[in-house]
Formats: sequence, structure tokens, C-alpha cells
Amino acid sequence: MYFILFQVLTCLRFLAKGDYLSEIADIHGISKSSGCLIVHRVIDAICTTLKNIKFPTATEDLKKIKMEFYKVAHFPNVIGAIDGTQIPIQGMSSDDEHLYICRKGFHSINVQAVVKPDLRFTNAVCKFPGSTHDAYILSSSSLPECISNLTAGGWLLGDSGYPLKEWLMTPINNPKTGQEERYNSAHCRTRNVVERAFGVLKARFRCLHKTGGCLPYKPSKCTRIIECAMRLHNLAIERNVPFMEIAEPEPVEQEVHHLANENINASTLRMRIVQTF
Repeated sequence: MYFILFQVLTCLRFLAKGDYLSEIADIHGISKSSGCLIVHRVIDAICTTLKNIKFPTATEDLKKIKMEFYKVAHFPNVIGAIDGTQIPIQGMSSDDEHLYICRKGFHSINVQAVVKPDLRFTNAVCKFPGSTHDAYILSSSSLPECISNLTAGGWLLGDSGYPLKEWLMTPINNPKTGQEERYNSAHCRTRNVVERAFGVLKARFRCLHKTGGCLPYKPSKCTRIIECAMRLHNLAIERNVPFMEIAEPEPVEQEVHHLANENINASTLRMRIVQTF
């Protein structure tokens, strides 16, 4: 039996460097099978015990979050920024393999997350194949019910890949007035926090970044690794660990969500916000 500290450090090396388990095993003087067992044992322990991805519900907490978001670009009442990111995984030979091929042409898990101004994740869904549309992941998550039950109110900011809701503000496609352009600018600057969070996450844990290759496991294990990294990311922020430098931000590709019947109440609410810019 290996010491607990040894096991934790072995796992952290895998997460941080993205090395093959055979390389990690050689470095630590253990067999590849032992390295694999150690890594997944520690990951399961972290996911089970470190419960630090929680969506805020207390009125005072939400008030603080709204104030911090407002400081960015004067966009009111924001309680989170939402987006998705593709995490590369190895190919597979199964009937549902095609579902894991994302728009960029590689196998992946499409991870949805909500972020606070300090780059901490408050909600994460990391179980859907790479081809899954962001809007579908959102509708299948607990977020719609969670936000609708908030007594303090507020809304998320999402890109054009999401549907406009009374609790989810999206950009205006083809803005025609100065106010609409300023709304879009403030929306983009405020929502940028989620893209920064993904950038920091992948810089800290190279196993999630495309430069680290891909996660060489079946999807169920990959989702566990992603969840573990996100929980450790939050812990690092809580402990004031300095952010890693993001050398080259990944390009953001947005899908435009088209609705046959746009949510009238949400559209009216958005126009009221536009009038404040």
C-alpha cells in the first residue's frame, strides 16, 4: 500500500502535466497498472469529498455576486456567466461513437459551466458527448429549476448558442442602435469571465487541454477526471493559489440559437435592459 501523500502527488502530476500513465509510472517507480489504480482512486476520493461546486441561493451571496459582475461593465442583476467547452477524449469503437465527435472534428466531452466573477465554478455538467448542443445540455440540467426558485432573482449571461430566457440574457443578433451595440459590448465583457475560467482550468490541468493530447479513457472515466479538475480549480482559488498564465486563448465559436417563437417576456425584459445603456 502506497502512502496517501504519494498517491495524491501521483494523481496531481497526471492532472497537471497530462503525461501518459506509463511515463508517470516510470517517474514514480511503479507499474502502469498501479499508476492507473492510484490516479482513479484519488480522483474518486476528491469528487466524493470535495463538494465545492455549489450554485449560490442565499440572498446575501447573490447580492455580492451581482455587485461584482456590475463592476465589470455595468450589466445589472447578473448571477453567473454560462458557456460550454470541449474536452478532448480518445476515440472509441461503439455504436454511439459519432455522438462524441464535436463540430471541430475530434472526440470530446461538451462541458457546461457557470462561473462567478472570481472564476470559481458554481455549476458544472460534464457528461454529454461532444456533439450535444449547448441549449440541450442547459435544458437537461438543474439550472432552469434552480434559478426559477431564487427569491432574489437574477439572470445568467450566455452566448448566442443559448435560447433567450427571462433568467438567461443573450446577445442581440444584428444590433441596429447604439444602445443595442453597447448592450452587446457590456454583455460580452461581463460574460468573458467564463472563458477566462476555462482558460485557467486548462492551463492548470494540462490533461484537459488539446496540447496535452486527449484523455485516454472511456467517457465515464473522463467525466470524473474533468469534475475532479474543476473541484481542484475552485479549491485553488479559495486558497489564493496564483492563476496560471494563459499564453494563447482558445478561439470561441458561437452557434446562433434560432427560435420559431421567441420568448416574448424575455425579449421585453432584454429590451428594458438595453434601454439602460
